[in-house]
Amino acid sequence: MLRVFILCAERLQTPDDDISDAYCSVTYEGSKKKTKVIKNNPNPVWNEGFEWDLKGIPLDSGAEIHCVVKDHEKMGRNRFLGECRLGLRDVLNSPNFAATFTVSLLDTKRNNTGATLTLQVSYVPPPGSAPVFHPPSQPESLPHSNPNIELDTVTMISLDTLGEEDTESMIMVEPAEEPGVDDSRSMVIVGPQGPPGQESPTTHTPKRSPPAYNTHGGLRKRRRGASSQPKQLSNKPQDIQIRVRVIEARQLPGVNIKPVVKVAVAGQTKRTRIRKGNNPVFDETFFLNFYETPSDLFDEPIFITVCDSRSLRTDAVIGEFKLDVGTVYNEHRHCFLRKWLLLCDPDDLSAGVRGYLKVSVFILAAGDEPPADKRECVEEKEDIEGNLLRPAGLSLRGAVFTLRIFRAEDMPQMDDAFMDGMRQILGFDSNRKNLVDPLVEIHFAGKTVCTKILEKNANPQWNQSLAMPIRFPSMCEKMRIRIVDWDRASHNDVIGTTHLCMSKISAPGGEIDDDLTPRTVHSGIDDSLGFLPTFGPCFVNLYGSPREFTTFNDPHEALNLGKGEGVAYRGRVLLELTTKLTDKPEHRAEDISSDDLLVVEKFLRKRKFSLFVAFYSATLLQDVDDAIQFEVSIGNYGNKFDYTCLPLASTTQFSRAVFDGCHYYYLPWGNIKPVVVLSSEWEDIRPRIEALNMLLAIIDRLETNLQQVQLEVKAGSDMEDVELRVVELLDQLIADCSEELPSLDQWQCATPLDRSLRHIRSLHLQQITAAALALKHGPETELSSVLEQAEDWANRLKTISEEPQNSLPDIVIWMLQGDRRVAYHRIPAHTVLFSQQYCGKHCGQLQSVFLKYPQGSGGEAKLPGQLRVKVWFGLAADAKHFNQFAEGKLSVFAETYENQTRLALVGSWGTTGLTYPKFSDVTGRVKLPKESFKPSPGWTWAGDWFISPERTLLFDVDAGHMTFTEEVFENQMRLPGGQWIGMPEGYTDVNGEKTVPKDEVECPPGWAWDEVEWSEDLNRAVDDQGWEYGITIPPDRRPKSWVPAEKMYHTNRRRRWIRMRRRDQQKMEALRKQRPDDADREGWEYASLFGWNFHLKPRKTDSFRRRRWRCRMEPLEKTGPAAIFALECSLSSIEDKHDDKSVTTTFGVNRPTISCFFDRGTRYHLRCYMYQARDLLAMDKDSFSDPYAIVSFLHQSQRTVTVRNTLNPTWDQTLIFYEVEIFGDPEATTANPPNIVVELYDEDSYGADEFMGRCVCQPSLTPSPRLAWFPIHRGSSSAGELLAAFELIRREKPAVHHLPGLEGDVVSSTHVLDELMFPGFLSENLQQWPEESDLPYPPPQREPNVFMVPQGIKPVLQRTAIEILAWGVRNLKSFQLSSVTSPSLQVECGGTMVQSCVIRSVKKKPNFDVNTLILDVRLPREELYMPPIVVKVIDNRQFGRKPVVGQCTVRSLEEYRRTQEEERAEEEEEGDGWRRQTPMSTSGEVFVDIDDQEPLVADQFADGASSAIINLSTSSSSLHGEESMDWWSKFYASVGDKNKCGTYLERGFDTLKVYDRELEKVEEFGGLSDFCQTFKLYRGKTQDEGEDPSVVGEFKGMFKIYPLPDDPSAPAPPRQFRKLPPNGIEDCLVRVYIIQAQGLQPKDANGKCDPYVKITLGKKAISDHENYIPCTLDPVFGRMFELTCSLPLEKDLRVMLYDHDMITKDEKIGETVIDLENRFLSKYGATCGLPQSYCISGVNQWRDQLTPRQLLCKLCERRNLRKPVYEDEAVRFRGQRYTVADLDNKDASKRYLGPLKERLSLYILRTMGLVPEHVEIRPLYSPLQPDIEQGRLMMWVDLFPKSLGPPGPPFNVTPRKAKKFFLRCIIWNTNDVILDDISVTGEKMSDIYVKGWLDGHEHNKQKTDVHYRSLGGEGNFNFRFLFPFHYLPAEQLCVVDRKVRNTSGASTKLKPSWLRS
Repeated sequence: MLRVFILCAERLQTPDDDISDAYCSVTYEGSKKKTKVIKNNPNPVWNEGFEWDLKGIPLDSGAEIHCVVKDHEKMGRNRFLGECRLGLRDVLNSPNFAATFTVSLLDTKRNNTGATLTLQVSYVPPPGSAPVFHPPSQPESLPHSNPNIELDTVTMISLDTLGEEDTESMIMVEPAEEPGVDDSRSMVIVGPQGPPGQESPTTHTPKRSPPAYNTHGGLRKRRRGASSQPKQLSNKPQDIQIRVRVIEARQLPGVNIKPVVKVAVAGQTKRTRIRKGNNPVFDETFFLNFYETPSDLFDEPIFITVCDSRSLRTDAVIGEFKLDVGTVYNEHRHCFLRKWLLLCDPDDLSAGVRGYLKVSVFILAAGDEPPADKRECVEEKEDIEGNLLRPAGLSLRGAVFTLRIFRAEDMPQMDDAFMDGMRQILGFDSNRKNLVDPLVEIHFAGKTVCTKILEKNANPQWNQSLAMPIRFPSMCEKMRIRIVDWDRASHNDVIGTTHLCMSKISAPGGEIDDDLTPRTVHSGIDDSLGFLPTFGPCFVNLYGSPREFTTFNDPHEALNLGKGEGVAYRGRVLLELTTKLTDKPEHRAEDISSDDLLVVEKFLRKRKFSLFVAFYSATLLQDVDDAIQFEVSIGNYGNKFDYTCLPLASTTQFSRAVFDGCHYYYLPWGNIKPVVVLSSEWEDIRPRIEALNMLLAIIDRLETNLQQVQLEVKAGSDMEDVELRVVELLDQLIADCSEELPSLDQWQCATPLDRSLRHIRSLHLQQITAAALALKHGPETELSSVLEQAEDWANRLKTISEEPQNSLPDIVIWMLQGDRRVAYHRIPAHTVLFSQQYCGKHCGQLQSVFLKYPQGSGGEAKLPGQLRVKVWFGLAADAKHFNQFAEGKLSVFAETYENQTRLALVGSWGTTGLTYPKFSDVTGRVKLPKESFKPSPGWTWAGDWFISPERTLLFDVDAGHMTFTEEVFENQMRLPGGQWIGMPEGYTDVNGEKTVPKDEVECPPGWAWDEVEWSEDLNRAVDDQGWEYGITIPPDRRPKSWVPAEKMYHTNRRRRWIRMRRRDQQKMEALRKQRPDDADREGWEYASLFGWNFHLKPRKTDSFRRRRWRCRMEPLEKTGPAAIFALECSLSSIEDKHDDKSVTTTFGVNRPTISCFFDRGTRYHLRCYMYQARDLLAMDKDSFSDPYAIVSFLHQSQRTVTVRNTLNPTWDQTLIFYEVEIFGDPEATTANPPNIVVELYDEDSYGADEFMGRCVCQPSLTPSPRLAWFPIHRGSSSAGELLAAFELIRREKPAVHHLPGLEGDVVSSTHVLDELMFPGFLSENLQQWPEESDLPYPPPQREPNVFMVPQGIKPVLQRTAIEILAWGVRNLKSFQLSSVTSPSLQVECGGTMVQSCVIRSVKKKPNFDVNTLILDVRLPREELYMPPIVVKVIDNRQFGRKPVVGQCTVRSLEEYRRTQEEERAEEEEEGDGWRRQTPMSTSGEVFVDIDDQEPLVADQFADGASSAIINLSTSSSSLHGEESMDWWSKFYASVGDKNKCGTYLERGFDTLKVYDRELEKVEEFGGLSDFCQTFKLYRGKTQDEGEDPSVVGEFKGMFKIYPLPDDPSAPAPPRQFRKLPPNGIEDCLVRVYIIQAQGLQPKDANGKCDPYVKITLGKKAISDHENYIPCTLDPVFGRMFELTCSLPLEKDLRVMLYDHDMITKDEKIGETVIDLENRFLSKYGATCGLPQSYCISGVNQWRDQLTPRQLLCKLCERRNLRKPVYEDEAVRFRGQRYTVADLDNKDASKRYLGPLKERLSLYILRTMGLVPEHVEIRPLYSPLQPDIEQGRLMMWVDLFPKSLGPPGPPFNVTPRKAKKFFLRCIIWNTNDVILDDISVTGEKMSDIYVKGWLDGHEHNKQKTDVHYRSLGGEGNFNFRFLFPFHYLPAEQLCVVDRKVRNTSGASTKLKPSWLRS
């Protein structure tokens, strides 16, 4: 039922300004209804409602109503006042199927009349129909006309006509004119708008980018009956297909033109055939195939150009249309269907409309299903305007983007300094920092404009205004802004790229409405909402590859092109964008006037910002081979290698990483945390950032509350608690949204975009507040609708929180090893910006960040590291507020090094002979006595000078290891006689430095030798005694390379001695208690020579030592920690520390070293309950893995045990981190604990262990947490799930640390090892748990130091039976070059395994002899924790070899569980036998059918049954009226094509069911896998890029799961698989009916193909090559093929379509595969579909082997039902009596029908849910593009077991052949013919003849003879024309053969106007 309620109209105007007597008529589907007439009122109120009964047919989403308002006249015609067309998609998209609209009325020329009509539409769906509500996709942005500029209505793209069921309708309406405003007209939008997008405000992704890039967090929108979110496309190269169907053109300008359409996308071009005329019909489809990343392809425009093929000049282009690929993909179902494009001249934007072109555009990625593009009849008066690809009633306008490019800053060096160096040598001026020649390039919608080039200028000022003419509204979204370095010789280099998204810098205008907001007709309309694209003046930041210049190719150059996340700041450009609508836009570039430049000056004002970063930990480090430091930069400030900025304290000190004892390294900072402080200068854009942070905070709180409510609902909490949570959510939201956005009044730098965005955001917040209040205080609402509404609000808030003008650069943290950049992380500045009103989310808060490799995905096997940092960023004026965020004690150190040496390595240490200052900096060059230091302003000394060795750089290589291999090299040299002798440097290290002999090497304290003696290392490239040989070439002192074989010319040899030592726990304990010795107290560090690596323990070879003195400064109390911001460049005497030589000398100005000290830390105890994982990746060739997990928490890590040969390991292990110290506020740790990183590896015997995936988890501080599944990811793809829980327990006693400089004693170096003692491990001899009261007792141990998961956390197990139906294996591929002949089955679940019998020979019988297996296993009661079932196929080979040749994992076990209700139902239905019966022995009853004596199989098949292809000619019927009744009549009647089926339906014949998908995908038939399912078997390791392992076969089987009694002696429930069908070989006859194909992919150059059918079944193949159909994409085959097969040996029927080629090899178009065995075994009777009636003759003759009575008896036996009882005129079955009254008595002739009992049996069968007579439409796929549909095939298959006897006659599906007819036309005479000639005598006369032809047969023209010299215009002929033609009586069409280009002819069907039936 459709209801329309006409409320009122406003401002109706008649042409003569008379007051109207208005009425309104509404038309729907041709049915018109009128309101009453309201007299003398320009604002009539009707309040009338109308109803349309839809007769049970659901409302089409493309339906519309047509409203016309007229002025009633008593005399003459009623005057037209206005009309509108209203699409009903919004009504379907609203939750309650109702909507109110206020629409503008248009005149006959589609112009706005100024009047509006208000109406309500509601829809009542038919009972039982599925809801048709679709989630509205994001409304596209519509730019608005500024109210002070006079212009027409504008908008971005179509919103009400975007496709079949597309995005929300937006109807244009003109608002009331307000007093005092110019008479400007701007369109606003009223009507339901869904939430705009869901994009993250921090990621500047366009709205039209593919889903993969909308990386929005938060809750996704769910709607009732709506499909799930579109799948995310991974951003890797993949197959993408673009289909463009060019249907027709209308109103093309020009005379005698021959138009052709060109479609161009990303370098590929297709063109149609040439047509004639101004309204040509093309109807051609182009397939453009790409293998690219979506991010690249979706930004490409699609150009659709119409050209005149006659013209070779530049004016050949008639019109053009452009739109982005991403625009189409973002549409519902990724397509525009049958849309009219408005063509325009790309060069002359003022030329107006150049015609219309109707197209359909599809974008298909792998797995997408193309929507059906109906071939509708062409209507002459189709409403083009109403179906334009833009809102109806609007015209495209010429517009101009004015881009004002002012200046750029901080351009990096792009040119080589060689020429610059030459200039310097020759004495010219040098300009090294300006080695860049920049220009700006702007690209939009295929057009590019550029600024001028400014040579040698790193801070260029272009001050240019560029005009870019466009057609507006544009279908393109992104404007690309690129700064390019101009090169005279080579190609230009790109410096950086950024994008402006039109949808973010413009808005459509309109009323912001919400589904639940009470609606009034005109309230809330605001005509100042929309605005045209506008931006700035504002800086835009560019990011790309690192700034350091290299003369070699930049490996990260792609980042500068905008591909991937930029890793470094590359500069910024100041620009402004304005849009102006104009009739004659033109390209131009001009300089900006000086007055305009003065206006921009205020946007250049900079203020000082301060940045503070404290590094709390650096963990998860791998592959550490050098000292590490971290660099923090914002913009150019802080970049260590950039010489254009002041040097700042932007780097931490170098530290050496320490092994954590298990897997990773970390930096041992302990309680001394490095701090980085830097100052920078930027524009003050706080009002923008505050608004952004305010909105982000609202979203954050709303999503948190929403998750809490959803958790309560999931946990099944009491409804009152849930309601309280919902009220809290609403209260919080109302309070948040009621806050005022930051004001822009006092801010002088506000741009027009700032004001417009603030206005829109305020209105959105008001709407959300009103809706939340209405929900809170209104009537009771369902919880689901409240949650949906909250998700909608979150999505709307996310969209309005985007800030396009965020000019603060991101903060970049780099990890450096030496001077090499390794990994980075970008932090958006707004998230850490301090504001007194709205701080960033992470401002002054601890956050964990993962470092990334440049151009890495973030999911690599090795993470570069994880940082825990605290960042504070704010104005220098706000620095005093920093104190509230500071933790610990901030200290700045003055430091100097005391240097000493000793001569001849034997004397005492002193300064004698020292070539360096006694006190110096770290480099030894600068003299730094202690007296030269003075504290900075605001700082004071804290204590005296003290000795402080730099421990982090001096750790020995064995730090952190439990075992260590000591090594020493023995060296020898050769005498001239060939004898080897010892050398002076007898023992060295690996680098050749002298060391002590091996026997003098002492075992360090705390260690014990693990091996008694030293041994030679023979596991290297050495000879049998361990020697390797080399030759010394002067001036080297030792060989450069070594070889294992001795030659006479070798002069040196060496061998490696090794000895293992192990950490001794008892010695370590004793070492801790022992006082530090004097040497430790002195704090010296030693080296052989200055500049070499220093070490802590003195060696005999040392000749130099030094120690570091430090004096700590701390801030005065009045300033507090904020004083660190005043430090910049002020520590005049403190030299840069631990920097290499070049950097120190270059900077010249010194950077202070800042640290943060903690005097106490909080101790925690962590327990990781690792229970199991599932669906892991196969990493070994045997299809399995040997997984173990490494769990990392801060600087500790542990690993689980390894589980062998499984993808679903159950570890059942608790990892205990005994003590972990965390610094910082304990409350902050509780609120946001550090992450736990779990990484899974596959253990390999040889080579490195392989990475399997990673997941990041949060520990819980609540006791006994529940196990939960955590997703595991490998790169961007899923790699399984982990079932685990993590419990973090806070200890009572804090850890206390001393502060250096306040106490006199020096910490012993051994105390540094306290941190390295791995308190997470309990030593092997420490079996007793420490008696501490604050820790729970440990869980039980399975083996020493392997703790199990405790009972309260482990899932509760239940005794369960898994019954396995092992039917057989199919299509097994060979393994190790030999075929699999004797497979058996292993089924595992929950640690229990069962094995099947062995199949003796797969080739003879691939089924198992014993088909049922049972597993008695203990499984979790909760489905959430259920492990998967693993099926392995093993080949039993000779000599006892049993390799695994395939495996599969059955993940979801819920569908196999048996409930009690199902068991009861099955007791009634389940058959206790399945025996194939011949028709003669169906049961004990005897059937006597008097009427059915004739055999069903006619004799005419005796001769033709053996041939594979049977061509059936139409049987000649004696019935004259039914000659045209054939199978095609039935088909056309079934699909609703009444023109072609004739009187078939009127005669009451049967119809068939046409399924729009494969029979296996029809829901009611359950995939035809009710008896047994097909499981694909996989083998081998998982391939890269997330590809599946190769499929190597199939397992046919089924599972049933049910609980067993816990008592084993109790009786078990009955088995599920009791009576099974015979599992032997069954011979069958197969009939394959191929009807027609649709939408095939073209294979020929002409855009068509010549398809034919090829069928294979087992080893049999049929090719219908001779009957190919030329030159078509929609062939009608009408073929039937008959084959025989043996099931299950030949079960896969493969139907292929090939393209016939004359010369080259035929190319496969696509194929479909049908599993005949599933159809044969299914209980749904899929072998032969049931017709509607039982006919023994005629077009619907029964074709099954068994009669309906026999089929019914067979069904009863299978389902264990009581057999029917047949009476004289009735049948009793299952308690019901069926009589002739139940049958449908159609008008079908009675003579066709069979006996009544058979018909009643068929009627009963049709109620049993069996497969009806049908045609299925199967998609075709090609191996070249595996997941992209290549077309569709209409077909069906009949399967007849030969054991049941011969089948009935097949249907004749041969296409109708046109018969030859003749049209006789007799020309008798003519009258009144015009006399054109003048005779000799001067009289008027004519020589008359008549010429004639049939329409469509222009080639066969005939003419009469000539009647000469007719003086009166009369001619007598008596002449007969004889026109032959081919005619289809059934379809009443003529068939015309036409030759197409150089190919064979193709036929066309025409409707003859000269023939009347």
